[in-house]
Amino acid sequence: MIKLLKTSFYNPSCQIFYLLNYTRKSKELLHDLFGRSFPYLRLSITDACNFRCRYCLPHGYENNGKQQFLTVDEISRLVRGFAALGVWKIRLTGGEPTIRNDLPHIIEAIRSIPPITHIALTTNGYNLLQKAFLYYEAGVRYLNVSVDSLDPKTFQEITGQNKLLEILEGLDLAKKIGFHKIKINAVLMKEYNDQNINQFIEWVRNRSCSIRFIELMETGHTKEFFQKHHVSGQVVEDFLLNSGWQEIPRAVAAGPAREFSHPDFQGTIGLITPYGKNFCASCNRLRVSAKGGLQLCLFGDGRHDLRPLLQRDDQLSALQKAIIGALNLKEEAHRLQQGHTGITPHLASIGG
Repeated sequence: MIKLLKTSFYNPSCQIFYLLNYTRKSKELLHDLFGRSFPYLRLSITDACNFRCRYCLPHGYENNGKQQFLTVDEISRLVRGFAALGVWKIRLTGGEPTIRNDLPHIIEAIRSIPPITHIALTTNGYNLLQKAFLYYEAGVRYLNVSVDSLDPKTFQEITGQNKLLEILEGLDLAKKIGFHKIKINAVLMKEYNDQNINQFIEWVRNRSCSIRFIELMETGHTKEFFQKHHVSGQVVEDFLLNSGWQEIPRAVAAGPAREFSHPDFQGTIGLITPYGKNFCASCNRLRVSAKGGLQLCLFGDGRHDLRPLLQRDDQLSALQKAIIGALNLKEEAHRLQQGHTGITPHLASIGG
């Protein structure tokens, strides 16, 4: 394993040369200055969304008329650059990625890029019933669907959409189609769903999928909502452990969730607790925005514009160098506990 340390004689250009040559000869992954490896890219393909979730876009998406999201060709070059550096897991996200009509073409463009073997899609599920098979045929095998309540009235109150029953039908269809893994994301919120944790848990008793409780996170536009509705993920963890659930060892290139299983349940429960101790120690993913900005942390202070390096096929080497150079600047941890939310105004802007 490469472990890159800060020293008094540290030279970023030497690291770039070393890593470029190392990754050509080895299947090892990119590492940052703290020894963390990065096999996983979360790629936003739009920051637009058709839901009005209270914790993200309570007033709906505001179209400023200047959207120029990455094209299929640009996305293909971007993924080739990351893949050449060892990335093999891609998650397509948003905003709501399925509102792009060319989503199947995007999936098809990246599925044949070696060593990409894992293509996942995060969606609000609004058209899953109509298009699940299309996404599967294009190459998606892993599916995350946001379902913040299993009560139709509460679901509509949270999202602004009366779509719960249709989304649940879409999930059943996706299971029948044969997606390898299906996860349901639920943002934990006081006064909305924190009293219904057991309802979610019972839902996976006879379903081989995963419910993942995500701790509500503060972003630039949601400070007041966060202060009023945040619930510590420790509440859920204590409930699980006291009910006979046990933590599962973390899989290679897994997302940020800690998974729990129970012998009486077919499904599993996941916890994503960004306010928990040492949350960033297991970070294994980088993020790129819908306009080509590399963001080293969901709550980081800046982005590195990669789009100029996505215009021609012969820019691959320069793209790799830019990625590695930016990775040198990745910090050891976010500062959410101090109320520092970075440049992320809301989760739709980069994919939560």
